[in-house]
Amino acid sequence: MTNPVGRPTKYTEDMCDKVVELMSQGASKCEVGLELGITEDTFYRWIKEHKLFSEAVKKGEWFSKGAWEKMGRLSLRDKDFNYTGWYMNMKNRHGYSDKQETTHGGEVGFRDNTSKAKETLSE
Repeated sequence: MTNPVGRPTKYTEDMCDKVVELMSQGASKCEVGLELGITEDTFYRWIKEHKLFSEAVKKGEWFSKGAWEKMGRLSLRDKDFNYTGWYMNMKNRHGYSDKQETTHGGEVGFRDNTSKAKETLSE
């Protein structure tokens, strides 16, 4: 495929397999771009322009998260495992968090029962 303006694209459908392969090992999008020899702009443009590439990245993200979860699960008893590094990766790349947000709905009000209390006391 050639680009009508500028130089020809480096994109080939074979790169989709490479994306999934690398991300299955836990690679980030940035690492994939490095291995493919492309910039961040090119990476995201290919996601928009090439459906197969977009699908490969989505699949790869899921596999990358799974690879990291597996690494954490299998290494829990390993005293040399860098849990802090693993945890920071999970928080920053995969949306893990330390707290859960809770949303409350409904009305908050005040019921004035002072008149009833005065009646009870006066009896």
